[in-house]
Amino acid sequence: MKRKTLTSWVALAFTSVMLLAGCGGGNDEASGPDTSTEEDVTINFMHLWPQGSSPDHNRIVNQIISEFEADNPHITVELEVLENEQYKNKLQVISSSNQLPDVGMTWPAGFLEPYVNGKLFTPLDDILEDGLREQFVAGTVEAYEIDGQAYALPLELNIAPVFYNKAIFDEYGLEAPETYEEFIHVVDTLVENGVTPIALGNRDRWTGSLWYMYMAERIGGADALNSAIDRSGSFEDERLIDAAAHIQELIDRDAFIRGFNGLSDQEAKAEFMNGGAAMYLIGSWDLPNYTTNEEVPQEFRDGISFFKFPTIDGGEGDINSWVGGPGVGLFVAENSDVKEEAKQFVKYFIEEWGKYSVEDAGVIPGTQVNTDEVDLPDLFIDVLDELNHASDITLFADVQMSASVAETHLNMIQSLFGHEVTPEAFAEEHEKALSAED
Repeated sequence: MKRKTLTSWVALAFTSVMLLAGCGGGNDEASGPDTSTEEDVTINFMHLWPQGSSPDHNRIVNQIISEFEADNPHITVELEVLENEQYKNKLQVISSSNQLPDVGMTWPAGFLEPYVNGKLFTPLDDILEDGLREQFVAGTVEAYEIDGQAYALPLELNIAPVFYNKAIFDEYGLEAPETYEEFIHVVDTLVENGVTPIALGNRDRWTGSLWYMYMAERIGGADALNSAIDRSGSFEDERLIDAAAHIQELIDRDAFIRGFNGLSDQEAKAEFMNGGAAMYLIGSWDLPNYTTNEEVPQEFRDGISFFKFPTIDGGEGDINSWVGGPGVGLFVAENSDVKEEAKQFVKYFIEEWGKYSVEDAGVIPGTQVNTDEVDLPDLFIDVLDELNHASDITLFADVQMSASVAETHLNMIQSLFGHEVTPEAFAEEHEKALSAED
């Protein structure tokens, strides 16, 4: 099976985020033909946006389902909603017995591959033929393609900024850093004044991976990590070892919240949102908490800004290069008993999500955004602008990798942050796992 390489879609994807092509496109034919004589069917839909942790996402999902059921009275959508890690675990378990929901969520690239290789997801190219493909930001659908067929359709795009608390920075005379030297000054100043510099919940491991990926890009450029993963290079590249060493140097400076390896991302996020830490590196999927989520106090939202991961002196990276890429997308199970209705639901959901997600949830959708037609907070506009002008996007490492290599990567990330391995051993274990699949 051939997977789209990262650079093949990044070159396309981030030049057209702000195009004025139809966002979501409407649903002139949403009600479809007369369904009065059609048999009642049920679509099982599993997603990862619980009401507690993702209230805006959850509300929009329910709204879209209600509208879809109203337009298609013979179809009922039954929901199962799980947290991110619970979702991933359950998806793996139920796939082993081919008991996937009719519609669910997946990530692109390496995460997608085993499900496609196992013939568990069905191709969705037929629903792209009626103008839907043109509604997506160029290149995003390709991230979910294998051998030229799309096995899922993207709901969101993400980049990972470093969000920071402006009040804390102002109190200690700090400015958003552009260089690593300036960043270290911020960290050291906060530590000296008894303030936790960075909220990190590395029990989930992918959170620490974000930090490592940025170090790798800023030191080695976009090629270093990507080539190690696609096997045109090696993980024992000195630049990748140096990136691991930089992580441990940050830990030695007490840059991260105490007990970070035992904290979940949700716990770390709570510390940042309670003013207990000055900075928090996370994907732009978290933008609602700083822009549109009315359950978060307006004063807090007004006090949050972001900066790009700083450049490192002597490094090959670009400050306008981001870690990120397409987020979750919708799949239809190959063995679904209601496959055609499930595809109909996916098409409807994608189009409606494009209309609602930006303004109502502060989410950057996979479909194009007409910023003239939406009322967005300045912070959201600034992130959209950065996405539009990104020089490169490094797709999340664990998403690029196969499931087994991703597990090695995530385990080694936690070991690196826990000072349980040297930077050299960190690189060696990655190289072993990747070489085993050559």
